[in-house]
Amino acid sequence: MSAAISARLAGLDVIVAEKHNLIGGTTARSGGMIWAPCNPLAIADGVDDSLEMARLYIQHETGNFFDSVRVDTYLRTAPEMIETYRQKTSAMRFVRNDLAADNHPNLPGAKQRGRTVTVPPFDARQLGKRMRQLAPPIKELTFLGMQIQPGRELNHFFRAVSSWASFAFVVGKLMSHSYDMLFYGRTLRLANGNALAARLFKSASDMNIRFLMSSPASELVTVDGQVKGAILESPSGRTCVLARRGVVLACGGFPHDPVRRRTLAPVGALGAGTYALGPTTNVGDGLTMGEAAGGMVEDKLPNAVSWTPVSRIAKGDGRYALFPHSFDRNKPGFIAVTHHGRRFISEGAIGNDLVRAMVRECDDRSPEAFLITDHHTLRRYGMGLVRPWPLPLGHHLRSGYLIRGRDVGELAARTGIDSAALMQTIANFNANALKGQDPDFHRGQSELERRNGDNTVKPNPCLAPIAQPPFYAIRIYPGDFSTLAGLRTDEGARVLDNQNRPIERLFAVGSDSCSLFAGTSPAGGSTLGPALTFGYIAGKRLSQLADQDVTQDTSTRKAS
Repeated sequence: MSAAISARLAGLDVIVAEKHNLIGGTTARSGGMIWAPCNPLAIADGVDDSLEMARLYIQHETGNFFDSVRVDTYLRTAPEMIETYRQKTSAMRFVRNDLAADNHPNLPGAKQRGRTVTVPPFDARQLGKRMRQLAPPIKELTFLGMQIQPGRELNHFFRAVSSWASFAFVVGKLMSHSYDMLFYGRTLRLANGNALAARLFKSASDMNIRFLMSSPASELVTVDGQVKGAILESPSGRTCVLARRGVVLACGGFPHDPVRRRTLAPVGALGAGTYALGPTTNVGDGLTMGEAAGGMVEDKLPNAVSWTPVSRIAKGDGRYALFPHSFDRNKPGFIAVTHHGRRFISEGAIGNDLVRAMVRECDDRSPEAFLITDHHTLRRYGMGLVRPWPLPLGHHLRSGYLIRGRDVGELAARTGIDSAALMQTIANFNANALKGQDPDFHRGQSELERRNGDNTVKPNPCLAPIAQPPFYAIRIYPGDFSTLAGLRTDEGARVLDNQNRPIERLFAVGSDSCSLFAGTSPAGGSTLGPALTFGYIAGKRLSQLADQDVTQDTSTRKAS
């Protein structure tokens, strides 16, 4: 949608061919953060930052995979993209998100605030009848279907039974949400990535961009090395769409393509046997079409998937829903251990780092770990799909999602964790937590971790003893939000062949383009930031091309 909006702003006629019957893709399920150093909002607020510092940080993040030309283009253009969309579209608005920060604050050039933005909540009624075409968020991340923003809103829900102000806030939200569900059948106040997808959809629709729903592209039409259009499998039949300027691939990567996962993501026991949170329709179509046209999928990245820990919830029909653990593990009173009974990383680490550490700790066993907590912490913050008090937890115990033990030894027996090691781990953790210290993994020392803790807990907002029985555990597994190994592209988002030459009039953005950060995760928003920015760049590049002749019948030609 970013590429479509950018091209339309330049005066081009644009079609978005959407494989699904809903708009939004992975973005609609995401946190909606956008990493854009020196963005206009931060500059206006006087944040001390520079593109040179951001470049230095990326260089240390990516190491030998540092792509100076693409990185410099991104850093120059991301602030321009934000300002352009803010000024020239009907719905794209941005706010700072200082709950997020650079993920590795000890690296040169890292910043603790100012580089991440998101969008404010959005009223779905602004979409009119198109409201029904917007993809929903991950159901398990909502509360009774209500979307809650991390930070202030989420903390109000955590404190609803201990603060009158928070109680009043939560009651107001529940009443408003109940009204929406009664009269509209869905929540109208959209937040996070769902709000970003909605704002893009609203902006594109107001610009008369055409959306062809349930119309997956099956192949590109190429003639003499130039991309002339694409074949769509539309509801009315096979259709050839010819393009005067070019084609942009943005098909969401390959989260549900087991063959590519085995080939491109063989990190220890990781690969095909993990759990993807992206839409099931994202099976690598863009990569396949790009390869058929001569493009190359990057296969040398040290990490091809954006990992995050997830738990699995049985749905009763043999299938499982997935819950990504992003915020609960940051709260005081939680630890993560493997079957060995040992912690393996700071529980507040980013998902990419946590999952890879989990795999290393599991050795030759299937990678899984356990979030461990006590009764007081569980009822205060919840854990995974288990909600805080006063909501019941019995059904989670009966389903086996939540495991309980009267003491640590019983919990270890019921989970298969080494009992002696777990008791020693918890004893050591508790002794240090009382002093606000974590000598093993330094949890709570970074500003990012402290922001995601609980500032009412002293002396360290990320640490509290695990001491009040009974004790609880939830199994967590390697999951992922998106894939990172895409088609090789240049600074103009053009797809490159095996000689690193641009394929004429073919572009790839988002997860169909190789990660700008070489499979690392420098900050929250480091996937959506480049997706929006290189979409913006692709649209501008298309506008600079001359019209090509598409009058001849090319509908029967195969991509080559």
